[in-house]
Amino acid sequence: MSAEARADQAPHDPAVDPDEVARFERIARTWWDPKGPMRTLHKFNPVRLSYIRDHVAAQFGRDPKDGAPLSGLTLLDVGCGGGLLTEPLARLGAEAKGLDPAPTNVEVARLHAERSGVPVTYAQETVEAVVARGERFDVVISMEVVEHVPDPAAFTRTCAQAVKPGGLLFMATINRTLKAWGLAIVGAEYVLGWLPKGTHERDKFVTPDELEAAMREGGLSVREVTGVTYNPLRDSWGLSRDKAVNYMAYAERPGARPGA
Repeated sequence: MSAEARADQAPHDPAVDPDEVARFERIARTWWDPKGPMRTLHKFNPVRLSYIRDHVAAQFGRDPKDGAPLSGLTLLDVGCGGGLLTEPLARLGAEAKGLDPAPTNVEVARLHAERSGVPVTYAQETVEAVVARGERFDVVISMEVVEHVPDPAAFTRTCAQAVKPGGLLFMATINRTLKAWGLAIVGAEYVLGWLPKGTHERDKFVTPDELEAAMREGGLSVREVTGVTYNPLRDSWGLSRDKAVNYMAYAERPGARPGA
């Protein structure tokens, strides 16, 4: 069965863009290849992972350097792809669940976790379905996803609904600026070839103000928005004050955690 045919079997939901699902289906089996189409995410992953780990540890009174600082916490990765971030977070002790509408992404993620001996639950479904069932999590993440959905604000609000009282939502995306167009699309896709051509569309980029507003509309208190920039001399990514291209944000749902 072709990737496009399998993509057609993904959940038919107005929150899912079938063209985006099909695009990621075509490259799904390359998720764990550090030299493949996802190589930029492999380099980006350490800064994402440490950012989430450190803020979750601070929120829940954990030592981030502990071997399993996320132990006992439930975590939902919305748009998990091949599990590139879900699996390391599970290694840190989280009871992790990854969602993705692309069936091959889920297949690749599940197989890699099984081979690695890491307990992760993966499902080919949407966050809307999870929220409708009443599932809530201590930590919800959705990294580099919101710029690929039809309604970013509605998607963000739904992700917020999945957060328990006292829990956190982490999101990462690309700002809608001329600089972002030049670096994230022209530079990364057409000049350097870091990403497959057509991965991003400038009109779908989300500004920090728009993301913060949607988080607040979802009942969350925004705690931080920080830029992420690439250092070509070190060939690595790091946190920065510059939010003109890539940035991450996290927000908290007010209220005491049950049993806290």
